[in-house]
Amino acid sequence: MMKALKVATAQFENFSGDKSRNLDRIQHFCEQAAFSGAKVVAFHECSITGYTFARNLSKEQLTEISEPIPSGPCTSRLTEIAKRLNIYVLAGLFELGTDGKLYKAYICVGPNGFVAKFRKLHPFINPHLTPGNEYVVFEIEGWKCGVLICYDNNVIENVRATTLLGAQIIFMPHVTMCTPSTRPGAGFVDPELWKNKENDPTSLRTEFEGLKGRAWLMKWLPARAYDNGVYVVFSNPIGMDDDQLKNGCSMIIDPFGDVIAECPRLDEGIAIATLVPEKLVHAGGTRYKEARKPEMYRDILGQEHISNQKVAWLTEKSDN
Repeated sequence: MMKALKVATAQFENFSGDKSRNLDRIQHFCEQAAFSGAKVVAFHECSITGYTFARNLSKEQLTEISEPIPSGPCTSRLTEIAKRLNIYVLAGLFELGTDGKLYKAYICVGPNGFVAKFRKLHPFINPHLTPGNEYVVFEIEGWKCGVLICYDNNVIENVRATTLLGAQIIFMPHVTMCTPSTRPGAGFVDPELWKNKENDPTSLRTEFEGLKGRAWLMKWLPARAYDNGVYVVFSNPIGMDDDQLKNGCSMIIDPFGDVIAECPRLDEGIAIATLVPEKLVHAGGTRYKEARKPEMYRDILGQEHISNQKVAWLTEKSDN
């Protein structure tokens, strides 16, 4: 029988390419979370290696900062932390696969060692990364857990598929927000605001919580939890990630789509929530899954996608 589970999400300012320093920060927040009673601590995408700086790396440079999983030193270091604190730790890094290919990976380790690995399905920060090709569901203290990394969560079929495979908690590590987009209100946030946050927190908060940041996140993230009747553990860095400023907003959302814990708005830190199995039963998303009629749309969802641009091109060609 599943029992209540205390989970922490963390946010911190990572160092580009400095795995040792980032692991020190991860250890620091793991100790904080464990002292506060958390059994699980989740960190952001590429929290071990840094993320945005990788867009400029050659294949040789990317290979140099990647490592095998679970035999690499970073997995070993995380495992040492997990064993010493008797917790589960989830964090991200670049992986050198046994096939010689490079992946964006996210791993879970626990008191008894390595638990699971997920490879990002939609990596795009560097052209030398290979997409993952499978969903992953694993157990933590009797809870079924899944992982989807950043852009993977924007494709709603990925979240539904992970849920249908049994996931009750989906860890969603990101490096997101405060970047240009076609959506109204998007854009970079001036790094000078971060440097001056103690003197002028209001201007920084306005940017972080507006459509460049949290307001955009709240348009869709709670819906992923609500529609699927699952807990969502969202982790995102705060501060400078290479030359881009990120706004954190790491949070935990329950199956009703309610934010039940959130990290500090303008600083590094952790947030802890207690996950209870009763919410999984009573959530509307659970009823919606049971009411599905997959026979109606199985073939539709499985067919090859044709973009609007391709449709327009095909229409124009047929007219000529």
